Amino acid sequence: QVQLVESGGGLVQPGGSLRLSCAASGSIVSISSMAWFRQAPGKQREPVAGISSYGRTHYADSVKGRFTISADNAKNTAVLQMNSLKPEDTAVYYCNANVYSTMRGSNNYWGQGTQVTVST
Repeated sequence: QVQLVESGGGLVQPGGSLRLSCAASGSIVSISSMAWFRQAPGKQREPVAGISSYGRTHYADSVKGRFTISADNAKNTAVLQMNSLKPEDTAVYYCNANVYSTMRGSNNYWGQGTQVTVST
């Protein structure tokens, strides 16, 4: 079984920074991509940033220039560095990964989510 565990959420003032981490564990053979999504109250879950195993990244227009995604393939981890945070960034942030495991082959997995609140 594969698990994704997020950490690093919390409360921050506008203009501040937070660093989210995602650690994948289990019977992992390889991870082809990792990504962060977010879901604000009353809204649909939306993609925020993603990174392939080759290091190619993509970002939502709303976070370009403020957020940076990185990954450590050897440790099966991904980090989302969030700077210049705005109140509209408030949401539950979810880690997502496309994983090839020994037990289940290729599957898509979600973490449990971590709350990010940007407020004075």
